[in-house]
Amino acid sequence: MWAELVQTPLFGIGLTLVVYLLAQTLYRRVNSVWANPVLVAIFAIILVLKGTGVEYRDYARGGDMILFLLGPSVVALALPLYQRREEIWKRKRLILIGIFAGSLASIISACGLAWILGGSREVILSLAPKSVTTPIAISIVDKIGGIAPLTAALVVLTGCLGAVCGPEFCRRIGVTSPVSMGLAIGTSAHGIGTARMLEVNRLAGAAAGLAIGLNGLMTTFLLPILMALFGF
Repeated sequence: MWAELVQTPLFGIGLTLVVYLLAQTLYRRVNSVWANPVLVAIFAIILVLKGTGVEYRDYARGGDMILFLLGPSVVALALPLYQRREEIWKRKRLILIGIFAGSLASIISACGLAWILGGSREVILSLAPKSVTTPIAISIVDKIGGIAPLTAALVVLTGCLGAVCGPEFCRRIGVTSPVSMGLAIGTSAHGIGTARMLEVNRLAGAAAGLAIGLNGLMTTFLLPILMALFGF
């Protein structure tokens, strides 16, 4: 019966939901950013799969269905953005400049480091959209010739690190404005970082949601130009 259950999408869906709900409960109780539900759930699922000997491809039958929901979840972030639209519209010019700078810095820093360390062309291109939300990042990598599974893992890792360390880092360097912090975290840590910002401040969450979409667009346009400039 176990072998039959593992072969169905229900296993991946059920395991993900149960582990994430438990991770959320832990997060509420310990009240620590290091207990981020996404980060805890990732490690927990890895341990479960390793401990039970279940292949990732079996888990992915259900996990991929949940992955499909990433697109609608990003669209849902438009709600807090709409609620704070007047405050954001007043700062539209600075917002566009900031997100452009963040997008450019993310691409150049990641690809530049990989190039210095001797990474292959595929690895370098896989790193380029690491700060873009997963559905857009995978679509970009499929077009430019990167490694989609590597990109997906890097995107999640980037989001977790941004959610855990981003807000405190912003405070330490003197960034306290909700809009500025939201734009920084949304541009660098996409959906996972935005979820964290919504906990901190609704205006910061709205700015982060805006940054996700604009960063995705800017990265899509910037990458072909940068690839042509640097001979990729």
